[in-house]
Amino acid sequence: MAHFAKLDSNNIVTGVFTVKNSVIQTNGADDEAKGINFLKKIYGSDTVWKQTSFNGNIRKNYAAIGYSFDEGRDAFIAPKPYPSWILNETTCKWEAPVPSTGDPFEIWDEENLQWVIVHT
Repeated sequence: MAHFAKLDSNNIVTGVFTVKNSVIQTNGADDEAKGINFLKKIYGSDTVWKQTSFNGNIRKNYAAIGYSFDEGRDAFIAPKPYPSWILNETTCKWEAPVPSTGDPFEIWDEENLQWVIVHT
């Protein structure tokens, strides 16, 4: 199955839809235009679509509702989780200004710009 993100007029993902490989493949390879044309026939010619992939082979990250599509980077980007976080230009993922320790009970403290370990 191939996956396509439906975008609104602000390039925000409003849904992610699957299309059978038999619909979009040409000689065993995905043809994004075929998928887009197929979806436009169903949802309207004025809709905007971009293909996405679970493994990040295209467009950096798998699209999800609320993500934005950045034309210049050709990437889906999650909403910014905290004002201090910085976009990694290579991965198009948000990163804290301080590296995580990796502790599973760690949460970000935006007020103090640090990771805090919370045990229950």
